[in-house]
Amino acid sequence: MKIKDLKELRNKDIKNLLSLTAQKKLEVIKNAVKISGAKEKNIKVQKTLKKEIAQILTIVKEIKK
Repeated sequence: MKIKDLKELRNKDIKNLLSLTAQKKLEVIKNAVKISGAKEKNIKVQKTLKKEIAQILTIVKEIKK
C-alpha cells in the first residue's frame, strides 16, 4: 500500500475501515486455498494482504484514541 493510499484511509471512518479489513481477510483465505492448490504462482500476494490488514487496523486504533 502506498503512502498516498494510507493518507486516504486516515480520512475514512472506522466502519468503512473495518469492512475493508473484512474484505481483505476473505482475500487472504481465498489466496491461501489457491496457494495450497498450486493455482496461485505469486506467493507474495499473501504477505502484502496481511501487511495491509495490519496497517488498516493500526489506523483504526489511532482513530479510536
